[in-house]
Amino acid sequence: MLFVNDLNMDVAPAWLGHMPADLDGMGLADWVFPGFLFIAGMSVPFAITKRISQGLTQPDNIKHIIYRTVSLLVIGILMLNTSRVDSELTGIGKNLWALLMYLAVFLVWNNYRNKDEKPFTVTGFRLAGVGLLLVLIFKFRSGQPENDGSLITGWWGILGLIGWGYLAAGLTFILCRNSIPLTASVAALFLGLNVLSTLGLTAFMDPVRPFLGVIVDGNVPFIVISGMVAGLMVRKSADTGYKPLIRNLIIAGVLILAAGFFLRKWFILSKIQATPSWGLVCTGISFLVFTIIYITADVFKKTRWADFFRPAGENSLTTYLAPDILYQLIWMGGLPVFFYKQSTNLPVLIGGSLIWAILMVWLTAFLKRLGVSLKL
Repeated sequence: MLFVNDLNMDVAPAWLGHMPADLDGMGLADWVFPGFLFIAGMSVPFAITKRISQGLTQPDNIKHIIYRTVSLLVIGILMLNTSRVDSELTGIGKNLWALLMYLAVFLVWNNYRNKDEKPFTVTGFRLAGVGLLLVLIFKFRSGQPENDGSLITGWWGILGLIGWGYLAAGLTFILCRNSIPLTASVAALFLGLNVLSTLGLTAFMDPVRPFLGVIVDGNVPFIVISGMVAGLMVRKSADTGYKPLIRNLIIAGVLILAAGFFLRKWFILSKIQATPSWGLVCTGISFLVFTIIYITADVFKKTRWADFFRPAGENSLTTYLAPDILYQLIWMGGLPVFFYKQSTNLPVLIGGSLIWAILMVWLTAFLKRLGVSLKL
Protein backbone atom coordinates (compact mmCIF):
# COMPACT_ATOMS: atom_id res chain seq x y z
CA MET A 1 0.00 0.00 0.00
CA LEU A 2 2.88 2.38 0.80
CA PHE A 3 4.36 1.70 -2.63
CA VAL A 4 1.24 2.31 -4.71
CA ASN A 5 0.24 5.35 -2.62
CA ASP A 6 3.60 6.98 -3.27
CA LEU A 7 3.63 6.45 -7.04
CA ASN A 8 3.19 9.41 -9.38
CA MET A 9 0.48 7.92 -11.56
CA ASP A 10 0.79 10.73 -14.11
CA VAL A 11 3.96 8.97 -15.25
CA ALA A 12 3.83 5.41 -13.85
CA PRO A 13 2.22 2.62 -15.92
CA ALA A 14 -1.56 2.59 -15.56
CA TRP A 15 -1.61 -1.06 -14.44
CA LEU A 16 0.12 -0.07 -11.19
CA GLY A 17 -2.54 2.42 -10.14
CA HIS A 18 -6.29 2.82 -9.80
CA MET A 19 -8.56 2.61 -12.80
CA PRO A 20 -11.09 5.43 -13.40
CA ALA A 21 -14.49 4.90 -11.78
CA ASP A 22 -16.34 4.15 -15.02
CA LEU A 23 -13.63 1.98 -16.62
CA ASP A 24 -14.12 -1.78 -16.55
CA GLY A 25 -10.74 -2.92 -15.22
CA MET A 26 -8.30 -3.15 -12.33
CA GLY A 27 -4.78 -2.03 -11.59
CA LEU A 28 -2.48 -3.32 -8.85
CA ALA A 29 -3.61 -0.55 -6.50
CA ASP A 30 -7.23 -1.64 -6.95
CA TRP A 31 -6.42 -4.97 -5.27
CA VAL A 32 -4.06 -3.77 -2.52
CA PHE A 33 -6.73 -2.26 -0.26
CA PRO A 34 -9.23 -5.14 -0.51
CA GLY A 35 -6.27 -7.46 0.06
CA PHE A 36 -5.66 -5.62 3.33
CA LEU A 37 -9.37 -5.88 4.20
CA PHE A 38 -9.16 -9.63 3.58
CA ILE A 39 -6.14 -9.97 5.88
CA ALA A 40 -7.89 -7.89 8.55
CA GLY A 41 -10.82 -10.28 8.36
CA MET A 42 -8.54 -13.31 8.68
CA SER A 43 -7.16 -11.98 11.96
CA VAL A 44 -10.55 -11.49 13.63
CA PRO A 45 -11.19 -15.11 14.77
CA PHE A 46 -7.68 -15.41 16.20
CA ALA A 47 -7.80 -12.05 17.99
CA ILE A 48 -11.22 -12.50 19.58
CA THR A 49 -10.54 -16.13 20.53
CA LYS A 50 -7.33 -15.01 22.25
CA ARG A 51 -9.23 -12.40 24.25
CA ILE A 52 -11.81 -15.04 25.24
CA SER A 53 -9.00 -17.34 26.43
CA GLN A 54 -7.73 -14.45 28.56
CA GLY A 55 -11.05 -14.36 30.39
CA LEU A 56 -12.85 -11.57 28.54
CA THR A 57 -16.62 -11.99 28.48
CA GLN A 58 -18.87 -11.46 25.46
CA PRO A 59 -19.86 -7.94 26.62
CA ASP A 60 -16.14 -7.17 27.04
CA ASN A 61 -15.45 -8.28 23.49
CA ILE A 62 -18.35 -6.26 22.11
CA LYS A 63 -17.09 -3.16 23.94
CA HIS A 64 -13.62 -3.74 22.50
CA ILE A 65 -15.01 -4.13 18.97
CA ILE A 66 -16.98 -0.88 19.33
CA TYR A 67 -13.95 0.96 20.76
CA ARG A 68 -11.70 -0.13 17.89
CA THR A 69 -14.39 0.72 15.36
CA VAL A 70 -14.93 4.22 16.75
CA SER A 71 -11.17 4.81 16.91
CA LEU A 72 -10.74 3.83 13.25
CA LEU A 73 -13.71 5.97 12.22
CA VAL A 74 -12.35 9.02 14.05
CA ILE A 75 -8.85 8.70 12.59
CA GLY A 76 -10.28 7.97 9.14
CA ILE A 77 -12.48 11.08 9.20
CA LEU A 78 -9.60 13.27 10.37
CA MET A 79 -7.33 11.96 7.61
CA LEU A 80 -10.06 12.43 5.01
CA ASN A 81 -10.44 16.09 5.97
CA THR A 82 -6.74 17.03 5.88
CA SER A 83 -7.06 17.89 2.19
CA ARG A 84 -10.05 20.16 2.92
CA VAL A 85 -8.34 22.53 5.35
CA ASP A 86 -8.66 26.19 4.35
CA SER A 87 -5.50 27.64 5.86
CA GLU A 88 -6.80 31.22 5.99
CA LEU A 89 -10.13 30.39 7.64
CA THR A 90 -8.65 27.78 9.97
CA GLY A 91 -5.75 29.97 11.01
CA ILE A 92 -3.35 27.05 10.61
CA GLY A 93 -1.54 25.92 7.47
CA LYS A 94 -2.93 22.77 5.89
CA ASN A 95 0.29 20.79 6.42
CA LEU A 96 0.67 22.00 10.01
CA TRP A 97 -2.95 21.06 10.81
CA ALA A 98 -2.32 17.58 9.43
CA LEU A 99 1.00 17.26 11.27
CA LEU A 100 -0.57 18.25 14.60
CA MET A 101 -3.46 15.87 13.96
CA TYR A 102 -1.08 12.93 13.45
CA LEU A 103 0.87 13.94 16.56
CA ALA A 104 -2.36 13.91 18.56
CA VAL A 105 -3.33 10.51 17.16
CA PHE A 106 -0.01 9.05 18.30
CA LEU A 107 -0.39 10.65 21.74
CA VAL A 108 -3.85 9.14 22.20
CA TRP A 109 -3.41 5.68 20.70
CA ASN A 110 0.28 4.91 21.29
CA ASN A 111 0.95 1.59 23.00
CA TYR A 112 3.00 3.00 25.87
CA ARG A 113 5.49 0.47 27.23
CA ASN A 114 5.50 1.96 30.73
CA LYS A 115 1.74 2.43 31.07
CA ASP A 116 1.62 0.16 34.14
CA GLU A 117 4.61 1.78 35.87
CA LYS A 118 3.63 5.39 35.03
CA PRO A 119 -0.15 5.42 34.61
CA PHE A 120 -0.55 9.12 35.40
CA THR A 121 2.11 10.14 32.88
CA VAL A 122 0.55 8.00 30.17
CA THR A 123 -2.92 9.34 30.99
CA GLY A 124 -1.51 12.85 30.73
CA PHE A 125 -0.14 12.15 27.26
CA ARG A 126 -3.47 10.69 26.15
CA LEU A 127 -5.44 13.63 27.53
CA ALA A 128 -3.05 16.05 25.83
CA GLY A 129 -3.69 14.24 22.56
CA VAL A 130 -7.46 14.39 23.05
CA GLY A 131 -7.23 18.09 23.88
CA LEU A 132 -5.15 18.79 20.78
CA LEU A 133 -7.61 16.88 18.60
CA LEU A 134 -10.53 18.88 20.02
CA VAL A 135 -8.74 22.17 19.33
CA LEU A 136 -7.96 21.11 15.75
CA ILE A 137 -11.54 19.97 15.17
CA PHE A 138 -13.05 23.21 16.50
CA LYS A 139 -10.60 25.35 14.50
CA PHE A 140 -11.17 23.39 11.29
CA ARG A 141 -12.76 25.31 8.42
CA SER A 142 -12.91 24.11 4.83
CA GLY A 143 -14.48 27.18 3.26
CA GLN A 144 -16.88 24.83 1.49
CA PRO A 145 -20.68 24.75 1.88
CA GLU A 146 -20.75 21.07 2.83
CA ASN A 147 -21.56 20.74 6.54
CA ASP A 148 -21.08 24.51 6.93
CA GLY A 149 -17.35 24.16 6.36
CA SER A 150 -16.83 21.73 9.25
CA LEU A 151 -15.54 18.17 9.18
CA ILE A 152 -17.40 15.71 6.98
CA THR A 153 -17.58 11.94 7.12
CA GLY A 154 -17.58 11.68 3.31
CA TRP A 155 -16.55 8.15 2.33
CA TRP A 156 -14.97 7.73 5.82
CA GLY A 157 -11.39 7.42 4.55
CA ILE A 158 -9.37 4.21 4.32
CA LEU A 159 -9.27 3.62 8.07
CA GLY A 160 -12.96 4.41 8.38
CA LEU A 161 -13.80 1.75 5.81
CA ILE A 162 -11.62 -0.71 7.72
CA GLY A 163 -13.47 0.28 10.89
CA TRP A 164 -16.89 -0.48 9.43
CA GLY A 165 -15.62 -3.75 8.00
CA TYR A 166 -14.10 -4.70 11.35
CA LEU A 167 -17.39 -3.93 13.11
CA ALA A 168 -19.31 -6.20 10.74
CA ALA A 169 -16.74 -8.99 11.03
CA GLY A 170 -16.36 -8.73 14.79
CA LEU A 171 -20.09 -8.89 15.46
CA THR A 172 -20.43 -11.71 12.93
CA PHE A 173 -17.84 -13.74 14.84
CA ILE A 174 -19.62 -13.04 18.13
CA LEU A 175 -22.83 -14.41 16.61
CA CYS A 176 -21.45 -17.27 14.49
CA ARG A 177 -18.26 -18.13 16.38
CA ASN A 178 -16.33 -20.87 14.59
CA SER A 179 -19.07 -21.88 12.15
CA ILE A 180 -17.74 -21.62 8.60
CA PRO A 181 -21.18 -22.21 6.97
CA LEU A 182 -22.86 -19.50 9.07
CA THR A 183 -20.02 -17.03 8.51
CA ALA A 184 -20.03 -17.73 4.77
CA SER A 185 -23.80 -17.16 4.78
CA VAL A 186 -23.29 -13.72 6.34
CA ALA A 187 -20.68 -12.93 3.67
CA ALA A 188 -23.19 -14.01 1.01
CA LEU A 189 -25.81 -11.76 2.62
CA PHE A 190 -23.53 -8.74 2.30
CA LEU A 191 -22.69 -9.72 -1.28
CA GLY A 192 -26.42 -9.72 -1.98
CA LEU A 193 -26.71 -6.26 -0.43
CA ASN A 194 -23.84 -5.13 -2.66
CA VAL A 195 -25.64 -6.41 -5.75
CA LEU A 196 -28.93 -4.75 -4.77
CA SER A 197 -27.19 -1.50 -3.87
CA THR A 198 -25.31 -1.37 -7.17
CA LEU A 199 -28.60 -1.98 -9.00
CA GLY A 200 -30.14 0.94 -7.12
CA LEU A 201 -32.66 -1.24 -5.30
CA THR A 202 -31.83 -0.16 -1.75
CA ALA A 203 -33.25 3.37 -1.87
CA PHE A 204 -35.43 2.52 1.14
CA MET A 205 -32.20 2.49 3.18
CA ASP A 206 -31.31 6.07 2.21
CA PRO A 207 -32.30 7.50 5.63
CA VAL A 208 -29.50 5.52 7.31
CA ARG A 209 -27.03 5.68 4.43
CA PRO A 210 -25.22 8.87 5.58
CA PHE A 211 -24.09 6.96 8.68
CA LEU A 212 -24.36 3.26 7.82
CA GLY A 213 -23.75 3.48 4.08
CA VAL A 214 -20.65 1.27 4.16
CA ILE A 215 -22.63 -1.47 5.90
CA VAL A 216 -25.79 -1.31 3.79
CA ASP A 217 -23.79 -1.13 0.55
CA GLY A 218 -22.31 -4.49 1.51
CA ASN A 219 -19.01 -4.39 -0.37
CA VAL A 220 -16.51 -3.80 2.45
CA PRO A 221 -18.23 -6.16 4.94
CA PHE A 222 -18.35 -8.87 2.26
CA ILE A 223 -14.58 -8.68 1.67
CA VAL A 224 -13.66 -8.57 5.37
CA ILE A 225 -16.01 -11.41 6.36
CA SER A 226 -14.74 -13.48 3.41
CA GLY A 227 -11.29 -13.05 4.91
CA MET A 228 -12.73 -14.23 8.21
CA VAL A 229 -13.97 -17.39 6.48
CA ALA A 230 -10.39 -18.02 5.34
CA GLY A 231 -9.18 -17.46 8.90
CA LEU A 232 -11.70 -19.99 10.21
CA MET A 233 -10.54 -22.48 7.57
CA VAL A 234 -6.97 -22.07 8.81
CA ARG A 235 -8.07 -22.63 12.42
CA LYS A 236 -9.95 -25.77 11.43
CA SER A 237 -6.84 -27.12 9.68
CA ALA A 238 -5.28 -27.70 13.11
CA ASP A 239 -7.55 -30.77 13.26
CA THR A 240 -7.70 -31.78 9.58
CA GLY A 241 -4.13 -31.07 8.40
CA TYR A 242 -2.83 -28.80 5.66
CA LYS A 243 -3.82 -30.80 2.57
CA PRO A 244 -7.60 -30.32 2.93
CA LEU A 245 -6.98 -26.67 3.78
CA ILE A 246 -4.95 -26.04 0.63
CA ARG A 247 -7.56 -27.83 -1.46
CA ASN A 248 -10.42 -25.85 0.05
CA LEU A 249 -8.60 -22.52 -0.23
CA ILE A 250 -7.89 -23.12 -3.91
CA ILE A 251 -11.46 -24.23 -4.60
CA ALA A 252 -12.86 -21.18 -2.79
CA GLY A 253 -10.47 -18.83 -4.58
CA VAL A 254 -11.22 -20.21 -8.03
CA LEU A 255 -15.00 -20.28 -7.51
CA ILE A 256 -15.11 -16.75 -6.10
CA LEU A 257 -12.87 -15.46 -8.88
CA ALA A 258 -15.07 -17.16 -11.48
CA ALA A 259 -18.18 -15.66 -9.88
CA GLY A 260 -16.62 -12.22 -10.12
CA PHE A 261 -15.92 -12.58 -13.83
CA PHE A 262 -19.40 -14.02 -14.35
CA LEU A 263 -21.00 -10.97 -12.70
CA ARG A 264 -18.81 -8.78 -14.90
CA LYS A 265 -21.48 -9.27 -17.57
CA TRP A 266 -23.70 -6.95 -15.52
CA PHE A 267 -21.29 -5.04 -13.27
CA ILE A 268 -17.98 -3.56 -14.38
CA LEU A 269 -14.83 -4.12 -12.33
CA SER A 270 -14.60 -0.84 -10.44
CA LYS A 271 -12.98 -0.16 -7.08
CA ILE A 272 -14.36 3.36 -6.88
CA GLN A 273 -17.91 2.17 -7.53
CA ALA A 274 -17.31 -0.83 -5.21
CA THR A 275 -19.06 -3.20 -7.59
CA PRO A 276 -19.80 -6.81 -6.57
CA SER A 277 -17.73 -8.14 -9.48
CA TRP A 278 -14.71 -6.17 -8.24
CA GLY A 279 -15.24 -7.39 -4.66
CA LEU A 280 -15.47 -11.01 -5.80
CA VAL A 281 -12.43 -10.85 -8.09
CA CYS A 282 -10.31 -9.22 -5.37
CA THR A 283 -11.48 -11.75 -2.78
CA GLY A 284 -10.73 -14.67 -5.11
CA ILE A 285 -7.25 -13.29 -5.74
CA SER A 286 -6.71 -12.88 -1.99
CA PHE A 287 -7.67 -16.52 -1.34
CA LEU A 288 -5.17 -17.71 -3.96
CA VAL A 289 -2.37 -15.36 -2.88
CA PHE A 290 -2.81 -16.47 0.72
CA THR A 291 -2.67 -20.10 -0.41
CA ILE A 292 0.73 -19.48 -2.00
CA ILE A 293 1.98 -17.74 1.15
CA TYR A 294 0.62 -20.55 3.35
CA ILE A 295 2.31 -23.27 1.28
CA THR A 296 5.58 -21.35 1.32
CA ALA A 297 5.60 -20.48 5.02
CA ASP A 298 3.64 -23.24 6.78
CA VAL A 299 4.19 -26.26 4.55
CA PHE A 300 7.74 -25.71 3.29
CA LYS A 301 8.75 -23.65 6.36
CA LYS A 302 10.36 -20.93 4.22
CA THR A 303 9.86 -17.87 6.41
CA ARG A 304 13.18 -15.98 6.31
CA TRP A 305 11.91 -13.89 3.39
CA ALA A 306 9.15 -12.50 5.62
CA ASP A 307 11.47 -11.24 8.36
CA PHE A 308 11.84 -7.89 6.62
CA PHE A 309 8.07 -7.38 6.58
CA ARG A 310 7.56 -8.41 10.21
CA PRO A 311 7.68 -4.85 11.67
CA ALA A 312 5.05 -3.70 9.17
CA GLY A 313 2.86 -6.74 9.77
CA GLU A 314 3.02 -6.44 13.55
CA ASN A 315 2.50 -2.66 13.52
CA SER A 316 0.35 -2.11 10.44
CA LEU A 317 -1.38 1.05 11.68
CA THR A 318 1.95 2.68 12.58
CA THR A 319 3.33 1.68 9.18
CA TYR A 320 0.36 3.30 7.46
CA LEU A 321 0.33 6.57 9.43
CA ALA A 322 4.01 7.32 10.17
CA PRO A 323 4.88 8.09 6.50
CA ASP A 324 2.16 10.77 6.46
CA ILE A 325 4.01 12.62 9.21
CA LEU A 326 7.14 12.62 7.06
CA TYR A 327 5.12 13.76 4.04
CA GLN A 328 3.83 16.78 5.97
CA LEU A 329 7.29 17.68 7.32
CA ILE A 330 8.88 17.38 3.88
CA TRP A 331 6.16 19.46 2.21
CA MET A 332 6.35 22.12 4.94
CA GLY A 333 10.12 22.33 4.59
CA GLY A 334 10.09 22.29 0.80
CA LEU A 335 12.74 19.57 0.86
CA PRO A 336 13.53 17.98 -2.55
CA VAL A 337 13.14 14.44 -1.22
CA PHE A 338 10.62 13.35 -3.82
CA PHE A 339 12.68 14.29 -6.87
CA TYR A 340 12.14 10.81 -8.28
CA LYS A 341 8.43 11.53 -8.68
CA GLN A 342 9.20 14.10 -11.36
CA SER A 343 11.33 11.72 -13.40
CA THR A 344 10.05 10.33 -16.68
CA ASN A 345 12.52 7.46 -16.31
CA LEU A 346 10.38 4.54 -15.14
CA PRO A 347 13.15 2.71 -13.22
CA VAL A 348 13.87 5.92 -11.29
CA LEU A 349 10.18 6.67 -10.72
CA ILE A 350 9.17 3.16 -9.64
CA GLY A 351 12.46 2.47 -7.84
CA GLY A 352 12.10 5.68 -5.84
CA SER A 353 8.65 4.71 -4.57
CA LEU A 354 9.87 1.19 -3.81
CA ILE A 355 12.81 2.54 -1.80
CA TRP A 356 10.44 4.91 0.01
CA ALA A 357 8.22 1.97 1.01
CA ILE A 358 11.25 0.01 2.26
CA LEU A 359 12.44 2.99 4.30
CA MET A 360 8.99 3.33 5.86
CA VAL A 361 9.13 -0.29 7.02
CA TRP A 362 12.49 0.47 8.61
CA LEU A 363 11.00 3.61 10.16
CA THR A 364 8.26 1.51 11.76
CA ALA A 365 10.84 -0.86 13.24
CA PHE A 366 12.87 2.11 14.53
CA LEU A 367 9.82 3.75 16.11
CA LYS A 368 8.93 0.44 17.75
CA ARG A 369 12.34 0.37 19.43
CA LEU A 370 11.67 3.90 20.70
CA GLY A 371 8.37 2.78 22.19
CA VAL A 372 6.20 4.39 19.50
CA SER A 373 3.61 1.95 18.19
CA LEU A 374 -0.09 2.50 17.68
CA LYS A 375 -2.55 0.04 19.19
CA LEU A 376 -6.32 0.44 19.18
